[in-house]
Amino acid sequence: MEIRPGDDGDVPVLFDMFDEAVAWMVARGNTEQWGTEPWSAQPQRVDRVRGMVARADLWIAEVGGEPAGALIVGDHPEPDVPPVDEPELYVLLLLVSRRHAGKRIGARLLDHARGEARARGVGLLRVDCFAGGTGDLMRYYIRNGFTPTTTFSVGDWQGQVFEQRL
Repeated sequence: MEIRPGDDGDVPVLFDMFDEAVAWMVARGNTEQWGTEPWSAQPQRVDRVRGMVARADLWIAEVGGEPAGALIVGDHPEPDVPPVDEPELYVLLLLVSRRHAGKRIGARLLDHARGEARARGVGLLRVDCFAGGTGDLMRYYIRNGFTPTTTFSVGDWQGQVFEQRL
């Protein structure tokens, strides 16, 4: 696996992965996390992803030259997530293609985020995820060295914030 810098030319790659993930979740009965409609068909979500790519750092993981995962790191994602009183690097997006699930791509992208934070002299890495469903995603972040801190909500959607001291 290789990790390369991404740019706005990779936005279609992100939507392919988002749409694949939504279809996979819906097929398993998970309609609360990201809904039932492809992200690429929702103008608000298209704008949100384009905004993240424009204001933060996108990294694409490739396996055999094929995009297999994506990481976006940047500043605190106001206004929904409670802020902290110290410098941080925030994982705004961690996404792995279902075709490459189980290959530790997400874990390696999180390692990359840790390296980015250290290179910037930042000692706190944070991320958030859906706090509902089976809790698999929350357990994933705990397995990868994060500690749950606070919760937040966006309408009916419940989120859990995690942090890791570096």
